[in-house]
Amino acid sequence: MNRFYSILLIASVFMSCNSESKLKKEIAAIDVDVTIERFDRLFANANETSLPELKQAYPFMFSKRYNDSVWINRINDTLQQQLNNEVDKIHGDFKDTEDDIYSFYQHLKYYFKEFRTPRIITVTSDVDYRNKVIVTDSIALIALDTYLGASHDFYYDIYDYIKLNMDKDQIVPDLAFSYAENYIFQPQRKTLLDEMIYFGKTLYFKDVMLPDTPDEIKIGYTKDQLDWATINEENIWQHFVENEMLFSTDSKLPSRFINPAPFSKFNLELDGESPGRLGQYIGWQIVRAYADRSDASLKEILNMSAEDIFNNAKYKPRK
Repeated sequence: MNRFYSILLIASVFMSCNSESKLKKEIAAIDVDVTIERFDRLFANANETSLPELKQAYPFMFSKRYNDSVWINRINDTLQQQLNNEVDKIHGDFKDTEDDIYSFYQHLKYYFKEFRTPRIITVTSDVDYRNKVIVTDSIALIALDTYLGASHDFYYDIYDYIKLNMDKDQIVPDLAFSYAENYIFQPQRKTLLDEMIYFGKTLYFKDVMLPDTPDEIKIGYTKDQLDWATINEENIWQHFVENEMLFSTDSKLPSRFINPAPFSKFNLELDGESPGRLGQYIGWQIVRAYADRSDASLKEILNMSAEDIFNNAKYKPRK
């Protein structure tokens, strides 16, 4: 009998591997038009003579409230020039990132047939880390000066938990997050569970779109932080359940467990050891549990209510 079940298990694993291999081949065969427009370099190299032509090519990058002298002053500004130089050091060879962006858009096209590849434009933004990536139906803007590396001197006055994710390996995960927000339909976000499932969906979206990306990069943790969350998953879940947090509408809960923060706020001695956003982490595991048990498509999962996902996930934390 044991031998019979072993044969079944081996056959199941073999079929699963074949299915994954077939999916990878289908996605790899998708042709998407990805061209990175290095506006950051074009602007850095512009002058009074070439600026009008640049403005004509990128009118949406220049506010009509300012005359040309403002842009010329910015081009010649010493700090702006330092920023340009640092961006060029880190992102001068953009090949690896471009390949990852291409793969991401292949996956997006596979799961959303109606998707049309946008213009992908790199910029500098005076290190506006709150708007690292902006996407619309036709344009994707990537602020390269927000991806110079956590230890970069330009980030000296930014909190550690924020600059942790100001590294070039976060460009494509951030791009994926921006698209996830566009594809998720979840009008009700009143309870902690609503918030957990919403961000769980964004992370599951990354699972599907970025299958070769490590989990710690998808969620923006260090490896140690992810290990802490995994080891303590059962305790985190028990805390949420025993303190009746899941269906609570307490407005303080998102700031404690969902929003970016140096640590999660259980109001316990272990708080300082924990990573922030543990509500997102648990929501991710719930959505994954539902996806594993269900035949629902990615689109269906992204549009499902938090309660339906939770009630049917049969989620059990790892011990």
